[in-house]
Amino acid sequence: MNSETQKIGPLRLVGVGCGMRTRTYCDLAARQPHRYQIIAAAEPIPARLELAKKVSRNPDFRGFANDKELFKVGKIADVCIIGTQDAYHVEPCIEAMELGYDVLLEKPIATDARGVVRLLSVAERLGRKVMVCHVLRYSPFYVKVHDIVASGALGDIVTIDAREGVGAFHQTHSFVRGHWSVAAKSTPMLIAKSCHDTDIISWLVGRPCTRVQSFGRTSHFNAANAPAGAPMRCADGCPVGDTCPYNSYLYTNKHRGWLGMVMDGASTATDDEVLAWLTTSPWGRCVYHCDNDAVDHQVVAMEFQGGITGTFTMTAFDSGRNVTICGTKATLRGGSAVEAQAGHDIIVREHTGNVVSYDVSDEVGGYKGHGGGDPGLVQALDHEMAKPAHEMRSGLFASVESHLIGYAAEESRLTGKTVDLAEFRRSLES
Repeated sequence: MNSETQKIGPLRLVGVGCGMRTRTYCDLAARQPHRYQIIAAAEPIPARLELAKKVSRNPDFRGFANDKELFKVGKIADVCIIGTQDAYHVEPCIEAMELGYDVLLEKPIATDARGVVRLLSVAERLGRKVMVCHVLRYSPFYVKVHDIVASGALGDIVTIDAREGVGAFHQTHSFVRGHWSVAAKSTPMLIAKSCHDTDIISWLVGRPCTRVQSFGRTSHFNAANAPAGAPMRCADGCPVGDTCPYNSYLYTNKHRGWLGMVMDGASTATDDEVLAWLTTSPWGRCVYHCDNDAVDHQVVAMEFQGGITGTFTMTAFDSGRNVTICGTKATLRGGSAVEAQAGHDIIVREHTGNVVSYDVSDEVGGYKGHGGGDPGLVQALDHEMAKPAHEMRSGLFASVESHLIGYAAEESRLTGKTVDLAEFRRSLES
């Protein structure tokens, strides 16, 4: 915290936007009343505000209809959680900082590269701390990988390869039918979903990225691949509905868990109510007849200071994260594929032939897809806010680098050119 907000007692939190991310952090924090107190939140949808009040466990919780109403009463806590949709991160973050709040900011930092640099400039000018929700930096798996790299067990890092399988239904839910389906209305796929991954690569390498090149496109989820006779909505009677893995009717059973993120009242809704909702909801559309332009696969090649190289692959048509790090003494492999094949989370094979395996346990709570990162982030929040801004594990100063890698990769994908990161950053700061 800033010196003006340092105090004895729990760190006081307020939230802006009461969607799943803010509620998750507030719920995890409220379970530790000796460390955190949820003071208030702002949200225009009453049902979501009521849920935030419930998870706060605070009888004196204050609800506001929007961030303007919350900010109008001045600074009433230490840290402001910004958990709004992507396009509305920068402005409330700046207003919160101007009031004296430090900020826990959901990723992405901003919906364009210039906004990322702008936010860093404002934070520096005001002397505020912004902790970005790059939760994988706090997950037990990646903390262990980072510790192994830092120990020198792999020798000097030569190259790193990371992969993220988004999962085909997850792709359709979020990036075909959902909030992040159209880049102009949200952010490019690499930022919306995989800035976690460029961030982890940047963190593990520990050196500035110098050049980026990228390729990718929307190959499958478009009208050219629609089954013959497929209607605009699944409810309109699709001839292949019974076998389609993306049928929206699957929200009533196999994929019902996704509903809680987009349908208010999903936890108590009957199947008939869900089906009625799907007749008008964006999530009831045929995945081959949407307005999406988010890529369903992309590769990124990176060069880091000192000649270290890195690659990242994002694909809709696999599930789980995996990483391979090749060093001068040993090679590390870890992730979902390694666990499935070898029964261990991480395997380090030394070039002498010796093999060491590691297993980690996810912390309980939060979103399981983040591998314990949500509770890890909340566990670290008060400690991180006590550090100088430049030393925070996922502070704005650290997170800007990985966001710019993502935006440079998108520029490369669109132009076909290799992007020099230093020149790219200078163009944003001019």
